[in-house]
Amino acid sequence: MEETGRVEGLVGSTAARVWRGGCCAAVTVTLLAVGMALGSGDGLDAAQPTEAAQDGFVPMGDIPPEDQLPAAPLLVAAYAVVWAIAIGYLWTIWRRLGSVERELAEVVRRVGGREP
Repeated sequence: MEETGRVEGLVGSTAARVWRGGCCAAVTVTLLAVGMALGSGDGLDAAQPTEAAQDGFVPMGDIPPEDQLPAAPLLVAAYAVVWAIAIGYLWTIWRRLGSVERELAEVVRRVGGREP
């Protein structure tokens, strides 16, 4: 009975440690991605209109190439941030899963593989 309590205490403290490590990593990745998005100032200037808005239709052939799609850098930055967050999240899950598997193997070794 006492041994079961020890095992639960070991697994509980380990789960808490893994949770804290995963949260810290997720916060770090999120802050890094936001910093990169805000730090690249060239996309923000391109989105601002430089002239007064025109009334009426203007054919695409008459618009200079740099004004045709001013949101493209922002779109690319948004996709890059989303992919970076997704990859970072999957990496933290992979690390936590490996840690939990190692700790469960250690618990099984300590208990001796006995059935309760």
